[in-house]
Amino acid sequence: MRWRALFDDLEAQAEAADAADLAAEVADRTRRERGLLRILDRLLPVEGHPVAVTVVGAGPVRGRLVDAGVDWLLLEEAAQREVLVPLASVLGITGLGPRSGAPGAEGEVGRRLDLRWALRGLARSRAGMSVVLRDGSVVTGTLDRVGDDHVDLAEHLPGEARRVEAVRQVRLIPLTALALLRAG
Repeated sequence: MRWRALFDDLEAQAEAADAADLAAEVADRTRRERGLLRILDRLLPVEGHPVAVTVVGAGPVRGRLVDAGVDWLLLEEAAQREVLVPLASVLGITGLGPRSGAPGAEGEVGRRLDLRWALRGLARSRAGMSVVLRDGSVVTGTLDRVGDDHVDLAEHLPGEARRVEAVRQVRLIPLTALALLRAG
């Protein structure tokens, strides 16, 4: 009888050690997988839901997450105005919840749809906008051109169409100076 009790005890110890090893491995893999997550992976599951984004130079911006790219996000504010925010200007985001998308789920094409791609779309639309710079200043106008590291903004009054006589000046703005771009 004593032998049976000894074997049962050894078997229980082995099972406990195996369970502890498995728990440690799961925790290690979880930490490793979380370490691969990017902001985009956290944003994708909440597309269509409200979030609050704190932006350098602009403060909190609240709206429904419409879309996100590798280095930008697009919100729709309550007034149905769209706001393009470079991720480099984001100080924090709330309203995400615990879910995440799989790292790299956006695919090869999605990785190429960077901030410059989004800005080129705005330039093609010829829509007037307010541009908030990282220092908090605001300039209004129409994007004329998007370069590799800058945009050219034809400055004119809000609500005016971009006409030669309405343009006060063309301002070159480094992409690193952009806090957000608000349509309208």
